[in-house]
Amino acid sequence: MEEEEVRILEPYELRFSDLMILTSDKAPPPTLPSSDEIQRLESISRSVMETLGPTGPGLLTITGVPNASRLRRTLLPLARRLALLNASDRKRLLKEHGLGSDVPVKNLDRSVSSFAMQLKYMQGVDRTSSKATDEGKDSQNKEQHCPPMEDLGDSQDIEFKDLGSSFKELGFLMMELGLCLARICDKAIGGQELEQSLLESCMAKSRLIHYHSSLDNLILKEAEERQQSTRRKSNKQSIRNGRPNTTGSEARISGNNSNMWQQWHYDYGIFTVLTSPWFNFPCHKQTIRANGCFCTSCEIEYPSPSGHTYLEIFDPNKNIVQMVKTSPESFILQVGESADILSRGKLRANLHSVRRPAKLEDLSRETFVVFLQPAWSKTFSLSNYPIKSFEKTCVDENDHGELGQELHKIVPPISSRIKDGMTFAEFSRETTKQYYGVSGDEP
Repeated sequence: MEEEEVRILEPYELRFSDLMILTSDKAPPPTLPSSDEIQRLESISRSVMETLGPTGPGLLTITGVPNASRLRRTLLPLARRLALLNASDRKRLLKEHGLGSDVPVKNLDRSVSSFAMQLKYMQGVDRTSSKATDEGKDSQNKEQHCPPMEDLGDSQDIEFKDLGSSFKELGFLMMELGLCLARICDKAIGGQELEQSLLESCMAKSRLIHYHSSLDNLILKEAEERQQSTRRKSNKQSIRNGRPNTTGSEARISGNNSNMWQQWHYDYGIFTVLTSPWFNFPCHKQTIRANGCFCTSCEIEYPSPSGHTYLEIFDPNKNIVQMVKTSPESFILQVGESADILSRGKLRANLHSVRRPAKLEDLSRETFVVFLQPAWSKTFSLSNYPIKSFEKTCVDENDHGELGQELHKIVPPISSRIKDGMTFAEFSRETTKQYYGVSGDEP
């Protein structure tokens, strides 16, 4: 898809203050809301269901969330720094902060690096706002220089000292947003199945994701070459004898040259909550190469060059692909297939991908994601669930022409992955198997 062909979607915006009013369990104040206020809140609830339902895009944004700016600014820049650390330092830091990596980070051509943590619903989190705010500002105002990776030393521990706590604080906040949305949807649908399904799962999975630029892959490869050269001095001689140094253009040819950061897929949980992305344009590669320095610390947020997020969705009602545009400090909430099934089709799972920016190979992207899902033992009933209607409105190769045929080849139909009485664990394993040809609990 060329940039000039992009269609923009500006999702429905739900204000955090309205979200809290709609989901409050507190007793009403002595002065009851006016009829105008009641009508306004009812209109918001209807808009939420229309947006997340079969005729809507299957996602919305939440704005005005307290502390969102501070938490986003503190955590998201760490994604690239983690991705470009040497393996031993990264492994140590992840262990110290209770994190893991759920992608093959030894693959130097990988398009993403992902760092994950399980968050328990009943856990508390110490929200020391003033301290974290000051630390976030200090981190943002660090002297802008490019220390060689070999000389980072203890500065790594200082730079990442709030990694685990920031993960938890932002993660719990996003979990609460998802629970509140589930409550609104339950009220409209009837019952409490969505909210209860989330609470019964006891935990959610959070991921800090770095989407690589071509320069990032070049940095990883050259760092690996230096390590190999240190271990095998003969490598230097082989380079002098005609083995060319890797250049930016060569790395782009030999590396991951896909036009996608993330291929088309459905999330199979209940809701996925994401931060708006953070974009980086790191130091110019000529400066980096000349100094023998790979800068992992001097990024600043770069405005989206296109004005959108590069998250794209397929709208089956219009048979078009749209790029999602959001404000930087908003949160994006998407519907997953489990919500589609549990709501009997009143909510619609969102088919989406993340596209690489055209002609901006050195642009990288960061985001933080929380996947809200039912318990692994949750049993799905397909009674009264219009599965054929779901597939027809999502990907139909006959009705949607060339685009539909392309997506039909990529996305396995839900009818081949779900059976009546199947548990969520079984559904997730079958989904993983059909998307990637392997078994597992995560797609």
